[in-house]
Amino acid sequence: MSFTFSLEATAGRARAGVFTTPHGDLLTPVFAPVGTQATVKAILPRDLHDLKATLILANTYHLHLRPGDDLVAAMGGLHHFMAWDGPMLTDSGGFQVFSLAELRRIDDNGVRFRSHLDGASYYLTPEKSIAIQHNLGADIIMAFDECAVPNDRAYSEAAMHRTHAWAKRCVEYHVTHGDVNRQVLFGIVQGGIFPDLRAQSVEAITALNLPGYAIGGLAVGETKKEMLATLDATMPLMPPDRPRYLMGVGRAEDLVQGVARGIDIFDCVLPTREARHGAALTRFGRYNMRNQQFAHDPEPIEVGCECYACQHFSRAYIRHLIKAKELIAHQLLSIHNLHFLLKLVRDMRAAIVKGESEFRIFAEAFLTDWHSGAGEEVVEEAKRSLGAINLSG
Repeated sequence: MSFTFSLEATAGRARAGVFTTPHGDLLTPVFAPVGTQATVKAILPRDLHDLKATLILANTYHLHLRPGDDLVAAMGGLHHFMAWDGPMLTDSGGFQVFSLAELRRIDDNGVRFRSHLDGASYYLTPEKSIAIQHNLGADIIMAFDECAVPNDRAYSEAAMHRTHAWAKRCVEYHVTHGDVNRQVLFGIVQGGIFPDLRAQSVEAITALNLPGYAIGGLAVGETKKEMLATLDATMPLMPPDRPRYLMGVGRAEDLVQGVARGIDIFDCVLPTREARHGAALTRFGRYNMRNQQFAHDPEPIEVGCECYACQHFSRAYIRHLIKAKELIAHQLLSIHNLHFLLKLVRDMRAAIVKGESEFRIFAEAFLTDWHSGAGEEVVEEAKRSLGAINLSG
């Protein structure tokens, strides 16, 4: 088999694993920078290697519309097209389609939508989503799903049942038309914030016996408490021998809370998006580098950080670049923010390998520092949320 998953260590529900793919091993937990349009914004593949990134995500919807998945296939697939030789994941396009509320119409067979680029009409079915992903050639591909408003029960239930039916069609198409040794298909659990719906969805999706599973429909409008409560209810039901992917989640505190609950894979546009807004992610929270307080500051973005930006440039210089609208500001902040999150998951993995007590100490210390600017009450609530999961099992 080209794809295998094994656990090296656990710390309560937190896991350190190895997911083997044709393009290399993923040491989990792992964070995937997002390359929506076959590029991580402001970052070269060379930079990604320097940052020790291992998994990259690309977007099915955007690449289908432009430049076209047929063109990508003709150019040798995404790996060759964007000069990335490591593992890749493509989403199904479902989230982007369903976010176009005024431009799409859903039926049980698929979704008709209008392109945000030129208004052209497209019809995306489960089979079409998988066919596009076959053309793109990522190692991990996702079943076509419907992402509902998370706290609308009626909508969440209807979308969940449609997701289950579509997942079966995705599996049938992939097995018939794809190469299961070159690409693995992950199913997606839906159900909003409702524990009974999530339990139904886990049962239906895991019955397909897929190589991995994702938790979808979170970080899309629910509160932080609702998201964590949903994970608390869902994760104990997930198969322990398959990788688990929390889609679209990338805030530092959410990575810590997610890993503590048994999540293995994360992705998010947040680090590069924050960089474009002039923000830096640090252990002590988010810094707005536009602020006047940094105008004469000779320190690096984060003291002790080993990223290229912090090793060579001051806060004053970074702020100058932002104010002067120099493009290198986006690049340097993106390098720093990605380094921060990629190092965070590596540090968590190291703590898990050392044991449960070491991981708990690391997680509580990180959450204390991260929330320090928000006050003691927020810090204590974060610790309570972490403690409530019962790390010992």
